[in-house]
Amino acid sequence: MASASITAPTVGFDLDMTLIDSRPGIHACWVELSERTGTYVDADLVVTRLGPPLEEEMAYWFPADRIPAMSGLYRELYPSYAITGTLAMPGAREAIGAVQAAGGRAIVVTAKWEPNAKLHMEHLGMEPDAVVGNLWAEQKGEALREHGASVYVGDHTGDVRGARIAEALSVAVPTGPCTAEELSEAGADVVLGDLTEFPGWFSDYRPGCLPARA
Repeated sequence: MASASITAPTVGFDLDMTLIDSRPGIHACWVELSERTGTYVDADLVVTRLGPPLEEEMAYWFPADRIPAMSGLYRELYPSYAITGTLAMPGAREAIGAVQAAGGRAIVVTAKWEPNAKLHMEHLGMEPDAVVGNLWAEQKGEALREHGASVYVGDHTGDVRGARIAEALSVAVPTGPCTAEELSEAGADVVLGDLTEFPGWFSDYRPGCLPARA
């Protein structure tokens, strides 16, 4: 059992702005939602703060009693407006491949609605071992723990908190709304420039060896 955990770790990855640059697609989806509802939405602003659950963003634009319906409409629009415009982040495929080539499991744990998260993976030809959606921050820790993940890679301070709950190594990339300094201050164990650095880091990774934090 111990040997298997060393040679074949499970690594979790966040989705938006970690594995995928979903800003163009999400922007288009919010523009369409705005047009259909006649409600002003600053889509340029929306895509600067990706990460938290959809309902939190909805609260900036719609009254509380309309959030469930508007979230449902957004998710219905999403496959038509947000999938094809989304790109893989640099190094994303290589990061997943590095884990799987080592005999490990690469899983996606995201706040995004799970069916749409899976559509992104299918469209971009990425093949993680599992995709778990609808979880944010500390909630992600539950899924990471269930899958036995020893590492969680994300771009948001909420991802750092999720890794902590799972007692997993927090690897952060400042490719989303949070700076390297913010991620480090939140408690990230490792901060990489982006996912292109992940395969090199992962080749030296040994489960159970946490770097000291100041």
